[in-house]
Amino acid sequence: MPHVAITMIPGRDEETKLALAKKTQEFLVGELGIDPKFVSVSIQDIPMEDWQKSMEQFPDDIMYVKPGV
Repeated sequence: MPHVAITMIPGRDEETKLALAKKTQEFLVGELGIDPKFVSVSIQDIPMEDWQKSMEQFPDDIMYVKPGV
């Protein structure tokens, strides 16, 4: 059961976030060949001033795509 947690800077409305979550779910369903009921997606807004601290919670060994790369 994959879960994708998306963190981003505030500024998108709920409709945009829902569309992003659904597209992310659809992509994973297609790529992994699993039922949508097994895929969850969360979206959390992180204020710009807290961004760096928030990113520090992810160890390098689990960050498969790093910003700026």
